[in-house]
Amino acid sequence: MATPVVTKTAWKLQEIVAHASNVSSLVLGKASGRLLATGGDDCRVNLWSINKPNCIMSLTGHTSPVESVRLNTPEELIVAGSQSGSIRVWDLEAAKILRTLMGHKANICSLDFHPYGEFVASGSQDTNIKLWDIRRKGCVFRYRGHSQAVRCLRFSPDGKWLASAADDHTVKLWDLTAGKMMSEFPGHTGPVNVVEFHPNEYLLASGSSDRTIRFWDLEKFQVVSCIEGEPGPVRSVLFNPDGCCLYSGCQDSLRVYGWEPERCFDVVLVSWGKVADLAVCNDQLIGVAFSQSNVSSYVVDLTRVTRTGTVAQDPVQDSWPPAQQPAHPSAPLRRIYERPSTACSKPQRVKQNSESERRSPSSEDDRDERESRAEIQNAEEYNEIFQPKNSISRTPPRRSEPFPAPPED
Repeated sequence: MATPVVTKTAWKLQEIVAHASNVSSLVLGKASGRLLATGGDDCRVNLWSINKPNCIMSLTGHTSPVESVRLNTPEELIVAGSQSGSIRVWDLEAAKILRTLMGHKANICSLDFHPYGEFVASGSQDTNIKLWDIRRKGCVFRYRGHSQAVRCLRFSPDGKWLASAADDHTVKLWDLTAGKMMSEFPGHTGPVNVVEFHPNEYLLASGSSDRTIRFWDLEKFQVVSCIEGEPGPVRSVLFNPDGCCLYSGCQDSLRVYGWEPERCFDVVLVSWGKVADLAVCNDQLIGVAFSQSNVSSYVVDLTRVTRTGTVAQDPVQDSWPPAQQPAHPSAPLRRIYERPSTACSKPQRVKQNSESERRSPSSEDDRDERESRAEIQNAEEYNEIFQPKNSISRTPPRRSEPFPAPPED
């Protein structure tokens, strides 16, 4: 009888040279876990397919390093913010610049797409948060309250709130309809680098340079629990799609947490250094990290990771099979987000500035957009990922397969 092959729980997938100069930002497509966008000091945004060596598309037009990038949920649009404060939105299916948004006075540190409307939020080193209407090229509202750079922005799953994290050690929650701050969450003792909404419940997680992760109840506006003793500054967190646990990408490890009560379910050693973004697809967690001009991608097999139930005993995940886990997490303890039935069923209402405060498109904007380019580097891979709008929709859509795990050494 053949001996079963023991495969790795975590492994390095690939390493690429992503830019001619240093990489300054990157993001994974959360829907597919296969699309990677990188921003560089060379003022370009490059698109990649995970585990393939060649650049799919290179987006030009920025005149300063690209400090923040974000893909929308269907992975059809990308927004990039630069060191000079300019923001550009590209349509990836049409392979063209869609909008140029000007108004920030300093480096763009954070961006996010609204899940159901044509809005983009931007956070800057100038301490301001702006909400942009992509259709009208204008800033529709500005949120003031942070005293230092805004490092992360996230819209709630129902699209009604915006959470912000900043260097001033605070997390703030904004009501888009009322145009005002709902609550401020103090408690961190260092810059807050990341916030993430629970996919279902009124719960928010925040990670800080103070090496803690805090969980916030968005009904009672109070802390639920606090994870202390992270190996280093917390830069990337992600809830499992079903909301059963939170993943934290730490220095050379993946940690899996629960919050009521706070506990660590598992620790998986991964040699990814400072991981910059995470995505979950096909029971695999994809992590990406960058150093100088290189970008590395890693895979963790989540079927071999404890995500609920018992506390982890051994930080090195080499045993198989994993401990038995409940089939489904327990019933939610708080309210559930009510999502629209369709993306266009009812436009999102947001508080808007008076007409005098809006910036109208100018001839300078038009010239700027003419000078921006979307250069397709690999037509075959581009057509495979970004289906042209005039072609027949594929039924069922192509579904990516899990990455095969290599055998243990």
